[in-house]
Amino acid sequence: MDEALKRQALEWFERGRRDIETAQLLFDERGYTDSIAYHIQQAIEKSLKGYLVLHGRKPPKIHELDTLLKHIQAFDNSFDDFMDLCEKSSRYYIEDRYPPGPPAEYSYEEIKADLDEAWTLISTIRKKTGD
Repeated sequence: MDEALKRQALEWFERGRRDIETAQLLFDERGYTDSIAYHIQQAIEKSLKGYLVLHGRKPPKIHELDTLLKHIQAFDNSFDDFMDLCEKSSRYYIEDRYPPGPPAEYSYEEIKADLDEAWTLISTIRKKTGD
């Protein structure tokens, strides 16, 4: 494997790790659910982009997680079970992040389920990459 690609992928993974840990900290402290959701989305996005880079593919400059996952499915279909999470979490990036209107509010139960599944997805990537 090209060392430059490996370094770049590891940078994506590190940033994704920080986002998922931030989401977890916010959840544990009963933080704002819209902020937790945003960090969940970012963690998944950075992890998926790192996985693409590690496999020699340039990640598209998009935030739609389901589209990123489809790029991965072109060479690895072991992530099929995460499509619903990716479709749902994509909205966390855009939905109600800017005025007009109040910030989005999600239930802690919903956020907990998404956070747990995001950890599972990221753990799956880490196991596959040795990260």
